Amino acid sequence: MRTILTPNSDGEEPGDFEAAQVLPEIFISNRAYTNDERVALFCDQMIRNCSAEDAGEAISSYITEQLAHKRSLIAVWKPHPNVLFVNCDIGDMSLPGVLVNVNFIPCEGKTPPLLVSVSVAEPFSCNTATLSREFFEEVLREHDYSVPILDVYPIKGLGTDVDNIAESLEHVRFFYDFLWRDWDDEEECDEYAGLIEKRIQLYYDIQDGIIPGPIIERYYKTLVAYQSKRLELTMFQTNIRGEALPSEAVECWKKYYEMLMLCGILKFWEDLRLRSHGPFCPRIYKRRKGRRTSGKTVTHIVAQMMTKDMIKSFSEDVLMRQHDNLSAALDSCYSGDTVVVFPGDYHTAALASLTDDITIKGEGVRKDVQIHSAPSYDHFVASKASQLMLMNLTLVQHGTCGGIVVVESGQTTLENCLLKCEGTGVCVLTGASLVMKNCEISGAQGAGVELCPGSYAELHHNEIHHCSNQLAKDTKGSQGGINLKVLPLPQLKLSNNYIHDNNGYGLTILVPDNLYKASNEDLEKKANGNKNETDHLSKALQELSLEITTNRLESNTKGAIGLQHKM
Repeated sequence: MRTILTPNSDGEEPGDFEAAQVLPEIFISNRAYTNDERVALFCDQMIRNCSAEDAGEAISSYITEQLAHKRSLIAVWKPHPNVLFVNCDIGDMSLPGVLVNVNFIPCEGKTPPLLVSVSVAEPFSCNTATLSREFFEEVLREHDYSVPILDVYPIKGLGTDVDNIAESLEHVRFFYDFLWRDWDDEEECDEYAGLIEKRIQLYYDIQDGIIPGPIIERYYKTLVAYQSKRLELTMFQTNIRGEALPSEAVECWKKYYEMLMLCGILKFWEDLRLRSHGPFCPRIYKRRKGRRTSGKTVTHIVAQMMTKDMIKSFSEDVLMRQHDNLSAALDSCYSGDTVVVFPGDYHTAALASLTDDITIKGEGVRKDVQIHSAPSYDHFVASKASQLMLMNLTLVQHGTCGGIVVVESGQTTLENCLLKCEGTGVCVLTGASLVMKNCEISGAQGAGVELCPGSYAELHHNEIHHCSNQLAKDTKGSQGGINLKVLPLPQLKLSNNYIHDNNGYGLTILVPDNLYKASNEDLEKKANGNKNETDHLSKALQELSLEITTNRLESNTKGAIGLQHKM
């Protein structure tokens, strides 16, 4: 057991030891990084295209690059208490730190944690009076004077080079504190940088108060329980000597499955981004390619056979590439490209993860350009592109349980498209926008168009009919042609649309039941034909950013426009 200095019987400090100086101030960056800046740093600069399994090596490479022009500095070493105190009760002692000289030693390979060589600096400086120079020297000798680089904190005022190194170490600590999960390297993820991008957004949603506090609290409690259970399992396995007894094996499996259950809950919450939007939540992990480095754009021709007549309408300076299937064309796209689909039947799953600003348009009559969904995916078309345009296409949904078109972020424009739904219809998530012109939607099990809180949509000259079919026997919960979820209020502009033969209202406004809550007396009056509900509807329409002009809402089972209270 290592010796900790304690007062003598008279309450005085022991006399024969070197008094520690006050620790100098460490460097702490005062820069506030935005979501986009952190995405660029972690996803584009650090992680890039590596897998979760290789993320540690990528982070180590980043640190090594930052240390290229600096071989030594002075820092405060803050080891984990378990490193210093073995079989010792530390009580309420604050986390210790000691001033050290740091030398960056070459590492064999780049596998984390990167180690640096340290020695106690002069003058001896420590934040804990009961820990002596000899105590730290003993600890460092046991570790061959090598410690993880993330345990050292460069002090302030050593120059720009050292400040840059200190800030780089802050970035890496942020990664392991907020973005890395213990289970990451145990699972396969083809788009790990995209997953990190989602976690960065989750971090800022928590910081900005977008996610309700009670949900955050539950999440962190579960995370702490998971970490505790994982540590408990590790310690239990370490203490098993030789071959495990049957009772030890059973206990080990029990702890493992408890940990696995907590891990599953955490992953589920993260997939839903801790929100409560029902089945509609961001699920695209693929990252944007952006524009080509050359700045050029390409027109991708999708057709099984090509003739000269098919491309005679294109100008001579257009760069073209021919594909015999739609998936190959979409995989080859960069922002700014156009995909021209010639008549035929096409099957693709690539529409479920659109991230770049492209235009996909059918050639000829829209009913002759049919694209069928892949049943193995939740959504048919899902986009987080800043500007996506679909034109002159027929989308035929088969088996996908989610939306036929889901706008996760950015703006999606649908023009002259026929949407034959089998699952749910078009959904616009919070902060995203939809522009739909001259389109037809039919057959959706839920609403034909669903607007989540805080979304935006413009619908002009469309036909929406025979939707909300799944709820045909549930007239109380039928969602109708268009469904608006308020709080915060979505924005909707409607002109010259024909909304008919839907189960429910033509336009349903879904409000919390405490927003326009009627008393028992009001309900009795309503049953007798009182205009109370009409007044509530009028108030809701006034508060919504809703522009309705020259629309036809006919033959919908519950009427043209109505309120539906959220239970």
